[in-house]
Amino acid sequence: MIFHPLESGTSVEGNEIEAFRTDVKSKKYIYLIGGTHGDEVEGVYVLKQLFDWLKNDHSLEEMPLVVVPILNVDGYRAGTRVNSHAVDLNRNYPSSNWSDQVRKPKYNPGPSALSEPENKFLVKLFNKFKPGFVLSFHSWKPLLNFNGDAREIAEYLSGYNSYETVPDIGYPTPGSLGTFVPETYDCGVLTFECPTLDDDLSLKKIWQDNEAGLKELMKSELLKAKVQK
Repeated sequence: MIFHPLESGTSVEGNEIEAFRTDVKSKKYIYLIGGTHGDEVEGVYVLKQLFDWLKNDHSLEEMPLVVVPILNVDGYRAGTRVNSHAVDLNRNYPSSNWSDQVRKPKYNPGPSALSEPENKFLVKLFNKFKPGFVLSFHSWKPLLNFNGDAREIAEYLSGYNSYETVPDIGYPTPGSLGTFVPETYDCGVLTFECPTLDDDLSLKKIWQDNEAGLKELMKSELLKAKVQK
């Protein structure tokens, strides 16, 4: 596939937030997002491998894609979950359940919904290139958390990697992307939780465990249908 750089966003510290789009006109787009939490290197790595394959395999059918390799660029450089305002970007979206209550410092929602420049940039992209489906890569434990119209895709991927599929992760996540996007854009979000590194797992192994499923998903009619509704 051929990707073109979009106008970049700017982080709290003034660093560039890159985004790319295929040259396919569509009413809706598939989003691939990594690095919402800067310390979740596994998800960033998996998306990087997937993006490299999408760019280099010229036999693939072109489709409307937007890729944000690392949203929280400051946090990624610092190795922190939060951005440089110490805000958890995945608690800062203007969903109906956004709350200013700070349960733990790592879940700090910020002073107001959509206060953070990283999220403002992503929402600006959403408003210009409407999402038909969002695949957001994280790292925690092997889990496929589906919100909105995303169950089928979660189950499809689970058929390859055997990750558990769940409609929630077992505790409240006010202001999350998984709540905001289905409410605002009427489309599904799949939060793809990679396992974290340990003595038995390397970044390469995590990618290898997910390579077949993600590649087949990108070629599937199941995903294409999300941008044809």
